[in-house]
Amino acid sequence: MLKVLHVGLGPLGQRIVKDLYDRKVGKVVEAVDINPDLTGKPLSKAVAGVKSSTKIKSSLNDISNWGGFDVAIVTTASDLRNCADTFRTILKAGVPIVSTCEELVWPWLRHKKLANELDTIAQRSQSMLLGTGVNPGFLMDAAAVFATTPCKSVDSMEIHRIQDATTRRIPFQKKIGATLDDAAFKAGIKAGWLRHVGLGESLFFVANAMGWKIDSWSETIEPVKATKTMSCGLGPIKKGNACGVRQVAIGKSKGKTVLKFVFQAAIGQKDPAPGDRVIVTGEPKISMAFEGGVHGDIATSSITINSIKPLLSAKPGLHTMATIPLVHFTRGK
Repeated sequence: MLKVLHVGLGPLGQRIVKDLYDRKVGKVVEAVDINPDLTGKPLSKAVAGVKSSTKIKSSLNDISNWGGFDVAIVTTASDLRNCADTFRTILKAGVPIVSTCEELVWPWLRHKKLANELDTIAQRSQSMLLGTGVNPGFLMDAAAVFATTPCKSVDSMEIHRIQDATTRRIPFQKKIGATLDDAAFKAGIKAGWLRHVGLGESLFFVANAMGWKIDSWSETIEPVKATKTMSCGLGPIKKGNACGVRQVAIGKSKGKTVLKFVFQAAIGQKDPAPGDRVIVTGEPKISMAFEGGVHGDIATSSITINSIKPLLSAKPGLHTMATIPLVHFTRGK
């Protein structure tokens, strides 16, 4: 079993740890989380169903033996800048990292200088760094690119992810603005926390794979409004308030729209029906669908775990899902 350093024990981090043990893929040798309520407690107290006496630390500085890890899993933040110090510390210790940081899926879009720095650190320390997840990381980028494998030519692509967020974790429901009125929704967009993080990253990931130079791109964010009184993990949703978010990103090359991304996540989403679809206009024309949609939390945990072994087979440096060996289901021992 893989020996894992796990950083970040929020709802997603807890799920990943539980899946590591359930699937017998790895065991957590060290765990770190800044929540003072967890410091010093055994991992088994933070993650239900996991038998582990590993004591949770509050900082990477508390780790004395850096030679005992095969990989680090980091599930702390969406913004690359907020994860950068964590990545630097772990990479300099020579430990490969798989992270669910959305901006890390294609970091050159918003943080080119930082991305190049992390790539240099990883190469010098002979370690690897990968950002992944269900989206960004798979459905709207890696899977979309893979769908073009039988194509002789590709003229444009349209990628849709429509999901019912009723069963998603509470932090996700918060990010899509569930329960908010118009003023609060707009304030959340302005503050930068209300949005699906990674749509632009997915767009440039796909464009790079297709060889398109994006001359201009745009992204719109608007609320999906409740047509009746509803409820979610955050509480009641009044009729007319936001029950989710709709984002559309458009990428143009040489004046032509070559990429369109539609992301919609809402509590009780029914019309359009939940599902994930990739439409490739080319030769041949491809339409690939995940009927009913893919549950984001289950899939993000699975993809994170399934990416570990391919990453460990890759050369040192900063990677994307397109530069490591093919990721697929990994069976535990």
